[in-house]
Formats: sequence, structure tokens, C-alpha cells
Amino acid sequence: MKNKLISACVFLGLLGSGLALADDDATMIASAKSAGPTSVTSKATIKAPDGKVLQEGSNSYTCYPQQAIIGPMCNESVWDGLIGAMLKKEAFESDQFSVSYMLAGEGTALGVSNSDPYASDPEASDDWVKEGPHLMIVVPNDAMLEGMSTDPNDPVYVMWKDTPYAHIMVKVSDDE
Repeated sequence: MKNKLISACVFLGLLGSGLALADDDATMIASAKSAGPTSVTSKATIKAPDGKVLQEGSNSYTCYPQQAIIGPMCNESVWDGLIGAMLKKEAFESDQFSVSYMLAGEGTALGVSNSDPYASDPEASDDWVKEGPHLMIVVPNDAMLEGMSTDPNDPVYVMWKDTPYAHIMVKVSDDE
């Protein structure tokens, strides 16, 4: 019990220190740029968690820094739509393929349930994942996901299958 308490305090301290740095534009930009390859991030718009534009971009990507609930990511607009719909618990459909980069992994975030986008307790879930570097791919037709694994131990698998937010996860490194 004592070890769990110490671990929780250390984790909260690290998380709190990361959030304290979130007020520093340069730190947020560096965090956001860690999510994707330079070919994406050098011309991406970078936004703070509150939506403030930290760097104007000229390509189709928007990058975000590490946050308490998710690691740094670079999204095409379809992904921003998926996340927005999920946060509002609204339906979502895509008519195109779309890629989100999370090459820095989940960072200090807790991770997520592989089946329930609204689960918030890793202890109450039997499919909690915290990925290292990965890509996420939205497909224009859920039928394209049929036959794909939902096992997060596989290098490529479907997350949140049978929800409007289903997408393909592609691990690009063994690092966590």
C-alpha cells in the first residue's frame, strides 16, 4: 500500500510539473513537435491545449503538446473532428483516410481503454493501454476494420471498435 501511495505521489508530481510547464510557449511547441516527423511539424500549426495558436502553419496538420489525458499529437482536421465529437459524445463519420502522429507516445498520460473511449479508471478496465510511439488512422468505411485484430499486443490493431471513434493503431517502436 505504501509503495502505491508513493508511486501515486510521484506520478502526480511529475504530472503537475508537466502541467506547470504548459504555460511556457516554447515548452509547449517543443512538446507538440515531438509528436510527428519534421516533415509534418515544421509546417504544422501548433496550438496550446486551450486552443491558442502558438505557431501558424501551412500544411494540413495541427500539433498539440502533452496534456494530462493524452500525449503530444499531430492531427489532420479529420482527427480534430473525431476528438471533438468524442468529447461531446456525438456521432462521427469520416469520408476519407486520416493520420494522427503520436511519435512521442502517451508521455505522462495515463493511457486509455482499448474498447471504451469514456473509461477513466485503469484499475477498472481489463484492456487499458498506454502506447509508445504510434500512428492512428481513421478510415472512411468501418467495414475496412473488419477482420483486424483488436488486441493491443499486436503491432497493428483497432482501438474503440464498434464505436463511432474506431481507428487503426500502428505501433512504430517498442518504446513506451
